[in-house]
Amino acid sequence: MSKEGAAAEGLVEQSLYEVRKTIHPRAVRGWFAAWRWALVWATQLVFYGLPWLQWNDRQALHFDIVHRKFYIFGLVFWPQDIIYLTVLLIISALSLFLFTAVAGRLWCGYACPQTVYTEIFMWIEQKIEGDRAARMRLDAAPLGARKAGLKAAKHGAWIAVALWTGFTFVGYVTPIRELWQEVLSVGPWLAGGAAPLLGPWETFWILFYGFATYGNAGWMREQVCKYMCPYARFQSAMFDQDTLIITYDRERGEPRGSRSRKSDPAALGLGHCVDCNICVQVCPTGIDIRSGLQYECIGCAACIDGCNQVMEKVGYPKGLIRYSTTHAMEQKLTRAQMFRHAFRPRVLLYSAILAGIVIAAGVSLWLRVPLKVDVIRDRAAIAREVEGGSIENVYRLQIMNTEEEERYYYVVVSGLPGIHLGGQSQFDVEGASSRMVTVRVRIGPGAAQPGTHPIHFQVSAVGIAGVEVREKSVFIVR
Repeated sequence: MSKEGAAAEGLVEQSLYEVRKTIHPRAVRGWFAAWRWALVWATQLVFYGLPWLQWNDRQALHFDIVHRKFYIFGLVFWPQDIIYLTVLLIISALSLFLFTAVAGRLWCGYACPQTVYTEIFMWIEQKIEGDRAARMRLDAAPLGARKAGLKAAKHGAWIAVALWTGFTFVGYVTPIRELWQEVLSVGPWLAGGAAPLLGPWETFWILFYGFATYGNAGWMREQVCKYMCPYARFQSAMFDQDTLIITYDRERGEPRGSRSRKSDPAALGLGHCVDCNICVQVCPTGIDIRSGLQYECIGCAACIDGCNQVMEKVGYPKGLIRYSTTHAMEQKLTRAQMFRHAFRPRVLLYSAILAGIVIAAGVSLWLRVPLKVDVIRDRAAIAREVEGGSIENVYRLQIMNTEEEERYYYVVVSGLPGIHLGGQSQFDVEGASSRMVTVRVRIGPGAAQPGTHPIHFQVSAVGIAGVEVREKSVFIVR
């Protein structure tokens, strides 16, 4: 049916998708804004700076996927160390549960990459296009030389930050100093020179991660938090009545209304909320916190800083919007009582489990032996008789030296009377590398009955006490 026909019959066409309204967050200053920017600086100094840090003549943090080795300062992790990745994921999940149970979406509001890069991109936008009112006027104005220039400058700065972010991301996999030289080779190639050193995979991931950063932080912004991030949907399962959340004090603020600074709100029958809408203007997701907690709220506390500024100007006490709990608001708990309720059994249990796992992981890393051994029986030769009637089995040992210095190792076998190695028993392995060696294990004639017998290989570092690994295998007598 055409639109004209639908209108004639009184039908209303309604879209199931709400067209996005551009949000122009207002800049705000305050205690929480300072914390947010402190974490922006801290996270980005770590992210952008770590790849350039050197350790033992190599990159301090290097995920060498090609050679299947992860270098983290003085530690070298192999695929066999995947248990540590599992522990790291468990610690991250428990930390998220703990912080959410205590104070809501702290991760989202202060340290999430989406929040951090959106904050950076909005700062660039503000510096180039001006404050909130100026940006709204610029967007509403027809396209002209000034508008085109400002938009081009903003997007150029965004693209530069995004590409540098993508370059840094790839620099954790490809050594960043080598990657930088490869990127520099693109310039002469564009000018007609030799082929660039930058490989196709590095190029793809720099552009892909840069595009993702540019799109998420520059264009999508709050849409990522509202529609793409699953955390917004299941956060309520982690909240309870004693979780610290951003709360509007309705009893104190209502009824809201504008008034002069010198007027007495009680005489006017008004609450402390002056209905200035600053809390809405500073919100990066565009919600009104006075309508209650909503899943779009990322817990950034910008509305708290904005409201406190207004309260200070009109001479009212701060805290009309503040971190509080449902129980504290209903039961009018003091600040001390509220914090005592925050450390409830659920939180203490999360904390105890998290502390136990962190301590266990730390002890495991401290006691970790920098040597790994895999034993593989040679299935092509099950068992054979050699000179003197001795029975011989052949094994392949993969010796992995997780230290970054060359080590010498000697191999000892035990488990049967008279069992010994026939041939070389000492091997050298370069730092942070592995070596496959073949060893021949022999027993004297009649030392064991036909069948399979358990044996053990002990591989020890020469001259270094405590660096040894014991692995089991079987010896076959025919």
